[in-house]
Amino acid sequence: MRQHEEHLRPSPTAAVSQTFRIRSRSVVVKVAQDSSESSGSIVTYVKSFFSTAEDIFALAGIGFATVAALWASVNLIEIIDKLPVLPLIFELIGIAVAWLFIYNNLLFKSKRQEFLGNIKSTISQILGQ
Repeated sequence: MRQHEEHLRPSPTAAVSQTFRIRSRSVVVKVAQDSSESSGSIVTYVKSFFSTAEDIFALAGIGFATVAALWASVNLIEIIDKLPVLPLIFELIGIAVAWLFIYNNLLFKSKRQEFLGNIKSTISQILGQ
């Protein structure tokens, strides 16, 4: 009879592996439930935001104001560009800045080497080397 009972009782390693399988399944199920709840809450939040008519009108008003501001800024830039004096002044400022950069950093050999050293040190600081 004892031999018959030993065959019916699972071995300790089988019991441990069976318990591990049950625990791993519950963890997987729990993680899947958590992720679906978090994505469900985002969907619920978005649905609740658009549930009232006031929110939809507010969003439409913000969109209209954005389009109007973009249109106004583009027209303002075109008007400034059509003024005969300002583009000439901006062009002269750009030429002066370019010549100052060339004179201070690229014209003389010692200045070029210093400029390249500054560039290399800046790159090494950015990359963390």
